[in-house]
Amino acid sequence: MIQFLKDKSWGILNTMGFGGSIQLFLESALKQYGWFKTFTSGQSIDAAGNPIPWYTYSFIFFLEPRLKPHFKVFEYGSGNSTRWYGARVNDITAVEHDKDWIEKISQKLPKNAKMLSRTLDETYIQAINTDEILYNIVVVDGRKRVKCASYAVDFLMPDGVLILDNSEREWYQPAKDLLEARGFKRLDFKGMGPIISYEFCSSVFYRENNCLGI
Repeated sequence: MIQFLKDKSWGILNTMGFGGSIQLFLESALKQYGWFKTFTSGQSIDAAGNPIPWYTYSFIFFLEPRLKPHFKVFEYGSGNSTRWYGARVNDITAVEHDKDWIEKISQKLPKNAKMLSRTLDETYIQAINTDEILYNIVVVDGRKRVKCASYAVDFLMPDGVLILDNSEREWYQPAKDLLEARGFKRLDFKGMGPIISYEFCSSVFYRENNCLGI
């Protein structure tokens, strides 16, 4: 009888168009990933409430086991991704233009993370040259992404990779063309990610013998 009532209830919900949504909330990969928490909180976090990058889930799962403790990372743009990298690599430097956001996120950063404040001009684009070092990973996920990718490519280690988030956007095509002209191959990770419900793409650009072992 109990099973009959369950089947009947699900039949009614499916007829009304609510069955799929309820099933996703009760038991699904989205629940396992913590997507519903990200949607309601507006924060990029996992199921346990820990910070994660605002990349596609497929790319997060691909990238995390490939990070090494000695890596140096530079980010255009900052947020929970900065905290996430900071817990996994030697050091991370991020550049931001929004002073209010800098004040908010800086309070949560680990000791191996450094925040650079720059206005949205050439100093923002060239912030990666502040310490005159090369990086294992450069993340282009802030403003002026085409110009940032073009400038930052020269600050990668020989085995370094560049990550371009939201790479599905047509206006970032010049960045993709430039990197491929410089000898980089591209690996796209399309799908859902934290907070939003629509598909987007996170891409990694790499060369032979790269630090991620692609």
